[in-house]
Amino acid sequence: MIDRQEFADELALRECIRKVVKIVLEKREREQEEQLLEEQKLRNIIRKLIVTEASGVSDETPHESTGINVLRNLLKVVIPQLEIGFKQLTTDPEQRVSFRAHILKAIKNTLAPSQAVAAINEQDDIEINIEDDTPDLGDEAFIDIEDAPPEPEEEEDEFGIPGEESTGRNVAARVFKKIQPGIQDEYDVLGNDQDREEFYDYLLTNVKLYFDTFEDDLADQLEEPTTPEYEEASAEADELGGEEEIPGEPGEEEIELEL
Repeated sequence: MIDRQEFADELALRECIRKVVKIVLEKREREQEEQLLEEQKLRNIIRKLIVTEASGVSDETPHESTGINVLRNLLKVVIPQLEIGFKQLTTDPEQRVSFRAHILKAIKNTLAPSQAVAAINEQDDIEINIEDDTPDLGDEAFIDIEDAPPEPEEEEDEFGIPGEESTGRNVAARVFKKIQPGIQDEYDVLGNDQDREEFYDYLLTNVKLYFDTFEDDLADQLEEPTTPEYEEASAEADELGGEEEIPGEPGEEEIELEL
């Protein structure tokens, strides 16, 4: 049993302890946030180094591959456009996933015809028969199509990917219209097989790596890590901060307090 003064002193002590615990926890929280920021900066630096290594180029020294040199100049134009479009999509991560998938698919589809033509041109053993062996069926074989109605053409969405989020798809389509001509033109400049292959492979690799970098840049609000010690101290602070009721009548009244 303790009297009213002892009870007031106990409350004051608990309040002091609560404030000290709160200060310690806030300091620890700030230190953890600073550590997370430093780790995030380090990851971004490492990611950019990986991107540079993957491209195999630097701004100062030309690469031994013409394809890589051409790609380097292209990336200086393409990557900023991709970054703007990617970082607009913040409502739902699925929007960025869709954007990424559509851009990569569009790059492959854009270069596929040029790759196919190059492959055909490399087949030196193809023989073309230029002799006219068309059978003579006479004038009656002529079919007049002047009055025939034209066949309706169905529009196919070659850009879209079934099941992917629509906003990401729409933004990707808008961005790709800006970068598609440059990608096609730079690829078509290359006539060497190795240059074309390196241009294609490193283009896709760099775009993927830059998307990873953009995603890291958007990760401003990271889930705060915790520890059992922190949770225990936080619960103790809450418990010490609880208000105790003091009996209303002054005098020598004593109350029972469980410590």
